[in-house]
Amino acid sequence: MKKEDQIKRVLDSKNITSRSESFSRWYQDVINAADLAERGPVYGTMVIKPYGYAIWEKIQKILDEKFKKLGVKNVYFPSLIPQRLLAKELEHVEGFSPEVAAVTYAGGKKLQEPFIIRPTSETIIYNSFKHWIYSWRDLPILINQWVNVVRWEMRPRLFLRTSEFLWQEGHTAHSTAEEADDFSRKILSIYEWFAREVMAIPVIVGEKTNTEKFAGAFKTYSVEAMMQDGKSLQFATSHNLGQNFSKAFNISFFNRKNEAVFVYQTSWGLSTRTIGGIIMIHGDDTGLVLPPKIAPIEIIIIPIWREADPKEKIISKSKEILEILKKNGMAGEIDFRDIRPGEKFYEWERKGVPIRIEIGPRDLKNKTITIVRRDTKERAIYQESHLIKITKETLEKIQTNLLLKATSFRDSNIIKVDSWKDFSEGIKKNKFVLAHWDNNPKTEQKIKEKTKATIRCIPFPIIEEDGRCIYTGNPSTKRVLFAKSY
Repeated sequence: MKKEDQIKRVLDSKNITSRSESFSRWYQDVINAADLAERGPVYGTMVIKPYGYAIWEKIQKILDEKFKKLGVKNVYFPSLIPQRLLAKELEHVEGFSPEVAAVTYAGGKKLQEPFIIRPTSETIIYNSFKHWIYSWRDLPILINQWVNVVRWEMRPRLFLRTSEFLWQEGHTAHSTAEEADDFSRKILSIYEWFAREVMAIPVIVGEKTNTEKFAGAFKTYSVEAMMQDGKSLQFATSHNLGQNFSKAFNISFFNRKNEAVFVYQTSWGLSTRTIGGIIMIHGDDTGLVLPPKIAPIEIIIIPIWREADPKEKIISKSKEILEILKKNGMAGEIDFRDIRPGEKFYEWERKGVPIRIEIGPRDLKNKTITIVRRDTKERAIYQESHLIKITKETLEKIQTNLLLKATSFRDSNIIKVDSWKDFSEGIKKNKFVLAHWDNNPKTEQKIKEKTKATIRCIPFPIIEEDGRCIYTGNPSTKRVLFAKSY
C-alpha cells in the first residue's frame, strides 16, 4: 500500500459525525480522532492515550497547586478495602452497592472476607483517622490522593462513565461543624475557579437535595456545567460529611475542655470525566477545541516546503521560533513529518491545538509567520518580530472567546417556568429549567420518572421566593435547577 493510501485510510477511520446528526456519535468520534482514549479489554474500562493523559496531567498540576495552598498534603491509601470497613456506614454502602466490585479469590484460594476494590476511600481513610487523631492539637487533618477507582458501570462511555477512572479525592477532619462547612465551600470555590478560569467552562454551583447528595453526607455541594446538547454534567462535588462517618468509625478527639467529641469531616473530588466535559462544551464538527490554559500543546508549528524550497532553512527557522516560544513560557511542538501540510493541518485541528503557526518559503523570505486560530479558524500573517506579543495575545483571546461562547450558550438555554406544561416542554428541549419544587423527595422522584430530569442543585446564592411547586402545586420558597444529565 502506498504511503498516501495508508494516510487516507487512517484519516477515513477518524471521520467525525456532525453534532446535528448524532451528538453521542460525534462525541465518540472526537475522542477517536483526537487520539485521546480507547476502550480497554475489560468491559467498561478505558485506555487513556498519551495526548488524553497529558490533559489529565495539566489538570493534576493546576489543582494540586491550589489544594496545597490550603495546606492539603498528598497521601496514598490501598485500593483494596475490607468489606467490614465499607459496611460500617450503612447509608454509604447502600449508596454504592450496585457499583461495587469485589475480590473473592486470591493466593490460590477463596478469601474468607471479600476485598472491595476502591469505589471511593472514605471508609479505609477514616479507619486510619481514628488512630491519627487524639486531641484538638491533631486537627485539622487535610489530605488528598490522586488515584484510580472502580465503579461497575452498566452503560459505559469514555471519560463520562467508565468502570475504572482516575480522580483526586480529598478528605479532611475538623474540630467544629463551622470549620468543616467552611472548608468544603472553599474547595467548591476552587472547582468553580478551575472550571471558569482554566477550562473556560461557565458553571452553576449549589447544594444537592437529600435525594441527590453523596451517600452518607450531611450536605453535598456540586458544580454543574451545560453541554452543547443541553444536558448537565456534574463537574465536581464537595461534601460536608458532618459527623456521620466519625460516629460510624469512632473518630473522636479531646477538645480544649478535655471533652471527648466526634470530629467533623469533608470529602471532595474531581475526575477524568472533566475531559469529557471539555469535549462536549468546546468541541465542533472538526473535532476537539482546547482552551489554551489546559492544552498540552498550545502552539503547533508546521514547516512547509516543496522539492525546490530551502527545507533545512525552514526547519531551522521553525526550531528557532519554538525555542523563543518555550523561553517565554508557551508549550509548543514542531510537526516534522514528511506528509502533506493539509493533512497536518487537519490532524492538529482535530486535536484542538489552540494556535497553528505555518512557516513556508514566503515567510522565510519576508520574515513573517502565518497564525491560524483553532476556535475561529481565522488566518493572519504577522511580522516575525511580533511573535511573542501576537502569540500571547492570541492565546488570551482564544481563552476568553471560548468562555464567552460557552456562557452565551448556557445563559440562552436557561429558562424559568411556573407551570407543568412549560416545565415539560423545557425539559423536552434539553433546557436548564429553574422551577419551584415542594421539597418532597416523592415529588422529586415522580418528576424524574415522568421527564428523566433531576434536580441538579439548589443554585447559589439561594434566593427566597414564594411560589408553587410545578408538579403538586404545593407551596415553595425557592427555585431549584432541573435538567437531564450525564
